[in-house]
Amino acid sequence: MDTLRNEARTALMQRRSSLRGLLRLTLTEAGGQGSRREPDLVDEAGEKRAERVQARLSEREERELRDIDDALVRIEQGRFGHCSRCGGAIGRHRLRAIPEARHCMACSEQVGR
Repeated sequence: MDTLRNEARTALMQRRSSLRGLLRLTLTEAGGQGSRREPDLVDEAGEKRAERVQARLSEREERELRDIDDALVRIEQGRFGHCSRCGGAIGRHRLRAIPEARHCMACSEQVGR
């Protein structure tokens, strides 16, 4: 289990770093979208749509960051690999695929996530 825990920690730290960089880039781009010409209706509609897409991505990425941080806490506290709902083992294959998983397969299907 120590090897799995170390693999998970490494994968989670890499994904967290990647997501933080992506969020910084998204925020930078959103803040610097000034244009030198007067925008027309098509430009405005496209910008509004892009802003909505960026907001959805940011929300999803922020949720994923919270899940990753929670998983890192579980690793440090020795609770990694145990379902937060039933307390059973999550399973090596699931943890290798989704190291931030907090539920076993059975509970995941019931919880819907």
